[in-house]
Amino acid sequence: MLDKDTKKTIDNARDILVGKVPNPVTQIDLITTAMIYKFMDDMDLENISLGGKRVFFVGDLEKYAWSNLLSATVGNSERITLYTEALEKLPFAKKIPKLFRDIFKDAFLPFRDGATLTLFLKEIDSLSYANSENLGDGFEYLLSIMGVQKDAGQFRTPRHIIDFIVEVVNPTKNDSILDPACGTAGFLISAYKHIIKTANEQKKPLSVDAIKRIAQNITGYDIDPTMQKLSLVNLYLHQFASQQVYEYDTLTKEDRWGDKFDVILANPPFMTPKGGIRPHNKFGIKANKSEVLFVDYFMEHLTLNGRAGFVVPEGIVFQSSQSAIAYKKLRKMMVEDNYLYAVVSLPKGIFNPYSPTKTYILFFDRKLAKKTDKILFVEIKNDGFDLGAQRRPIKENDLPSALQAIQEYQKSYDKADLQLPDNCLLVEKSKIAEDGDYNLTTNRYKRTDQVVNTRWKLVKLGDILDYEQPTKYIVDSEDYKDEYKTPVLTAGQSFILGYTNETTGIYKNLPVIIFDDFTTATKWVDFPFKVKSSAMKMLTPKDRKTTNLGYVYYMIQNIRFDSSIHKRYWISEFSNIKVPFPPIEIQEEIAKELEGYQAIINGSQDVVDNWKPYFIIKPNWPKVKLGDVLETTSGGTPLSSKKEYYEPQEVRWINSGELKEKNITKAEKFISKLGLENSSAKIIPVDSVLVAMYGATAGQVSILSIPASTNQAVCAILPNKKILPEFLYYVLNAKKDFMISMCVGNAQPNISQTIIKQLEIPLPSLAEQKAIVDKIAFEEQYITICKEYIAHYKQKIADKIQTIWSSK
Repeated sequence: MLDKDTKKTIDNARDILVGKVPNPVTQIDLITTAMIYKFMDDMDLENISLGGKRVFFVGDLEKYAWSNLLSATVGNSERITLYTEALEKLPFAKKIPKLFRDIFKDAFLPFRDGATLTLFLKEIDSLSYANSENLGDGFEYLLSIMGVQKDAGQFRTPRHIIDFIVEVVNPTKNDSILDPACGTAGFLISAYKHIIKTANEQKKPLSVDAIKRIAQNITGYDIDPTMQKLSLVNLYLHQFASQQVYEYDTLTKEDRWGDKFDVILANPPFMTPKGGIRPHNKFGIKANKSEVLFVDYFMEHLTLNGRAGFVVPEGIVFQSSQSAIAYKKLRKMMVEDNYLYAVVSLPKGIFNPYSPTKTYILFFDRKLAKKTDKILFVEIKNDGFDLGAQRRPIKENDLPSALQAIQEYQKSYDKADLQLPDNCLLVEKSKIAEDGDYNLTTNRYKRTDQVVNTRWKLVKLGDILDYEQPTKYIVDSEDYKDEYKTPVLTAGQSFILGYTNETTGIYKNLPVIIFDDFTTATKWVDFPFKVKSSAMKMLTPKDRKTTNLGYVYYMIQNIRFDSSIHKRYWISEFSNIKVPFPPIEIQEEIAKELEGYQAIINGSQDVVDNWKPYFIIKPNWPKVKLGDVLETTSGGTPLSSKKEYYEPQEVRWINSGELKEKNITKAEKFISKLGLENSSAKIIPVDSVLVAMYGATAGQVSILSIPASTNQAVCAILPNKKILPEFLYYVLNAKKDFMISMCVGNAQPNISQTIIKQLEIPLPSLAEQKAIVDKIAFEEQYITICKEYIAHYKQKIADKIQTIWSSK
């Protein structure tokens, strides 16, 4: 477990670096390099204390030893020189083991401030290799700061998800183990620890030689040399006797194609670069999407009795359109060729705050899959953390019971009386295959009207609700104005299309549930209305003495349709679905509780929707034209016909459409260094304030938090010492409408740099700017809390609804 002193040292080291090196990945690289540098000297000094000699810093390298580097007689300037020289020489020092040479390959110091380097090295000096196991935990903490890896579709897999996958797959001491997209080696370390822990629990502890053999059986690949270096360090700090991690492009190289493994564990990257992957011709499925190729790779590289556990995006499990033929072929191969035996649905948001991607875990076992004609589906609704940006711990956690259920299925797959929890479902392979789509979503096979394990009787919706077509309530005029009184409802997300002054044909039998048979969405409506769309169906109780409409409304929220089966949800089908139906008194009690939660959600949402950053401009503040105090620039677009201007993807390239959030922390697009050199695109420094000049996001303002280039539709206001970027962000955000209004004669807003330079902005002192920024940041904390309230109470509603459908 990470101790507080190690954590404090790592945090202090990052705090020292952040002024010179704002990029978290570069910070990690610098800390990693310094840690290993220090540990090499620790090992040398330990050898000397035992009567031996130096191993690392010998000969002409001895003057670079850490203990010499931090000597009180060495000044800041000399220390900079010694450290940079050492970084240059260590990769080529043949007497040093290859692991350490590889770690120092391409290492460099990105600043020349001797005082900063001295402070940084003194923090690292408090770490000692004698405490390497704890340092391994410290390094894991350091890697967690990085979270998202270089906008390449790779997200650091949460430790508890890694451990869950490893527990299910259950690697053993004799297994060869691979992660072909290993990142920082989290799966490999978890597998290593699992094998050793299992042996100890069985009271059969492994010998030193056996533990060495386990390390020799564990292999990782990663395309990114930085990730390879980080994973080598991570394995080293977790006491791997040997480290087999290779810089290797799993999807396009053939060098290691013939290698097969007993166990594969992975969370491969989901992002496919522009133009797709260009794989060699040995894959079983012809595709250029990374997630398809990786799953194909897993099947190709498992031994005859091999096992695998890996994360995939939702497209893998259900997409079946003409453009997604490869997904369908992949699913067919997994099912028909006896690889897949279990599908685990994870809650959307498990990779927050880096990605809202909905993900699944697929489990392969070639031996088990041949023996059973069924596939196990498991739905995880809670993983022990909330789904907000902070991912705070909560009590609810379905992972332990899911692990127990999967392990029980592994042992007793052929038992007719196999008991599984409510969130599990066994589906025959023939059922999955019958329409040729091989859909692997649980809801495809689990209909709400099949739920029988409830404490209340089940009744059809058609038996308790009246259904009315909207024909006589349809609006005749399309003269909509905000000052009119009667709202007009329509299908889809907008719902309230506008307001009409028509006085006849207004629906008043309230409250009512509106059912949208295009999207299956339901709305609770308690105000008079007219409708625009015939898709809007009105549902009311047949008998209000026995049916509480609010209760039924919440129960309907538990019904899920499969959009791959149904294109239009006619009420005849909807009315046959059954819901739990307790006595009216209990319905009213449940509805009151859920309405209370919804009131908190509505109030919190009002705060979120209506809050805007605000500050008073004092009359004594100087007012200046932006262009008089700040430098602006824009970017460009490399020729699209030049493939080499976009590949390899080396330079982040921000387009105006990406200016959607306050801070730009990642890029959706990239260009090559050659593209940067042969276009007007240029690297924009961190803390520049960006303004979208035209396009759908015209007028949108963001702060650049990563070095990146931009296209010509982005105006970059470069940072200087007179104005804080956050203060400028709030000032320009308030001027968005004004900037657009200045775009005279254009069909669409086209904000020029001239308009931006002519903007009059207040220029209070830096202290006053900081006070304003701090005040707004303080208010933003409450907005964040409101958002967390919304997520929390939505979950409470979902949990309560689930308990009604369950017997527990």
